[in-house]
Amino acid sequence: MKNFRYICLTVAAAAIVTLSSCSSTPTAENPSAPVTSPQAKEAVSENSHSGHSGKEKININTAILSELDKFEAKLGVPALSNKIQTGRPYGSPEDLVSKKVITQEQFNQIKDQVGVQEVVLTGEAKNVDYMSKLGLMKGHLLVAQELLDQNQPKQAEPHIGHPVEEIYVDVEEQLNERKVKEFKTTLVSLQDLVKSNSKDSKVKTNFASSMQSVDGAIAALPADQRSKPGFVLQVINELLDSANSEYGAAIADGKITAPIEYQDSRGFVVYANDLYKGISSQVAQADPEAHKAIDSSFAELIKVWPAAIPPAKAVKTPNDVTKLVKTIEENSQKVVDKSNTKA
Repeated sequence: MKNFRYICLTVAAAAIVTLSSCSSTPTAENPSAPVTSPQAKEAVSENSHSGHSGKEKININTAILSELDKFEAKLGVPALSNKIQTGRPYGSPEDLVSKKVITQEQFNQIKDQVGVQEVVLTGEAKNVDYMSKLGLMKGHLLVAQELLDQNQPKQAEPHIGHPVEEIYVDVEEQLNERKVKEFKTTLVSLQDLVKSNSKDSKVKTNFASSMQSVDGAIAALPADQRSKPGFVLQVINELLDSANSEYGAAIADGKITAPIEYQDSRGFVVYANDLYKGISSQVAQADPEAHKAIDSSFAELIKVWPAAIPPAKAVKTPNDVTKLVKTIEENSQKVVDKSNTKA
């Protein structure tokens, strides 16, 4: 699947691999290989963390999906390749466990085959990564709010917890760099309150404070960048990649067997759609055909999640969702390419 994250990393990795035989090399020509804008990332070191085992290592920061499928086949974990891709970047192989992509037991089965390329994000890519992670927080909170409004606190609680447990640590360094006031405490307090007494009148106030904190962190980015179609489209596609992965993990035999993953993907798509509405007029002016394709694809995507409470039967298959996401990504790239040509 195409996205905007890793083309420079792929090129840098290819150069480094010529000096080291411990890592695998992704092929830039492969249509499944993720892409991003030039000079966005810098690869700084190869770090296998498990020595020379005699087995070829798969670099989980740069490997194409067909290479990651080897882990999926060995462990028998549905959609694992997409989950690994969504969790990038990794500082060490063990991050597969700490980021809850796989369990420790599963990691032990593949650890001798896992390598990483330590990555330093720079320029626009760093800002895209920052806003994308905050966007995932927003998606979690949006679906949590829906569930609370429907008097489903037990279902809402995990989505309040995920921003703290899975995302905050990945963005904390950037929050500090951008001098954003710490709000992890706010999120934890909200989670604890929903767990202990979801009827407490403070839930509504604390929830509003949590949302404001995330919005405030997003506002640390320059306003002109946050309204730039090329930038926002990259963020949108990061969110859609995560939604696609979560939805794939939620479905089995045409049924929604993992409601939490269904709800996660709903939140990400809802927020991505909101972001697109904010730039749609600019995209329509820059490339009417691309806008039409993106807008119609979003209209179909939204139908996949008719409500926060999952329907008995999946509206669309994971493959259908993947096709819609790919259409949005491909047409987004056209807009970005035109923008770069004009610049």
